[in-house]
Amino acid sequence: MRKTITIAVVFVVLVIVLIMFVLHSRSPFGKSNSEFHAKLEKEITRIELLQGNERLILEKSGDDWLINGTVNARRGGINFITTILTDARIKSPISQEVFNNEIVEQGVEPVIVRVFEGRRLLKSIRVYKTLSNVYGNIMKIKESSKPFIVHVPGYEVNIGAAFNVRPQFWQPYTIFNMMPSEIGSIRFENLQDTSASFSIIKTENTYTLQDNKGEELTGFNPSLIIRYISYFTFVPFELWAFELPDQDKVLPATDVPLYRITVITSEGVRTVLNLWQIIKTENNEQIIDTDRLIGSFELNDNFFIVRYFDIDPVLKKVAYFFMD
Repeated sequence: MRKTITIAVVFVVLVIVLIMFVLHSRSPFGKSNSEFHAKLEKEITRIELLQGNERLILEKSGDDWLINGTVNARRGGINFITTILTDARIKSPISQEVFNNEIVEQGVEPVIVRVFEGRRLLKSIRVYKTLSNVYGNIMKIKESSKPFIVHVPGYEVNIGAAFNVRPQFWQPYTIFNMMPSEIGSIRFENLQDTSASFSIIKTENTYTLQDNKGEELTGFNPSLIIRYISYFTFVPFELWAFELPDQDKVLPATDVPLYRITVITSEGVRTVLNLWQIIKTENNEQIIDTDRLIGSFELNDNFFIVRYFDIDPVLKKVAYFFMD
């Protein structure tokens, strides 16, 4: 009898210990429902983003990442999204009523995210981007799962911005990236002061300078031509216009650009950059943004924001080349 009681007590204790262990190891909402970060053995090697009919694949290739298997991805963007995917944590749960109001009634379409290490699927989540939560976004593990506001502790940024299916978002923020030896000609048009416009044309190992009417000029400083061309080695832009919050969206102030720069490489590849002034509204008053311009490439309505600090070296007047 005593032996039977002892066995029963031991059994009960073991059951209690097992229950406590299970409860302790479980997420309060169920791990399968609420664990949004990927657990790695080594590193993330592939990320798939799907929204509606748009699909984008980011995949590691050697030391680089490729966008849809073609062009290199921006390193900063890759670092941002991989940090989110490994460090994301629940900020707070939300009710189904809030989810319906914020997401369903607003017609927010989720970005379905699949994360891989090699061929192994690490994590699949659904990201519902919403402006109602500045430092987090609503996510679910799957359609039938409970919704949560998810954030990255210590990162006071909008993590939803990283889940973008546009290939442009992932490309380097670069306008020009050409060595001087690659450039065949440059035409700079100042469309508000056409007398300041000019063209530089390379013929074998020499450069000619022309005015806005195509007339060849003499007496210019050749070293300033070489210096000007060297500025095209790297000209970045700040961000794509579609990345701006809705309240900060901007468009060109006029139909006619302020400047147009046409660069033709020695191989005949043509790049046309158009730049416009930005008109901001402050205190119900429209003012010109003196720090930034908005730009786009020819036959392309994907606008981007350019800081004067970055673009100013290539915004010269023809008189520049006659300085001592």
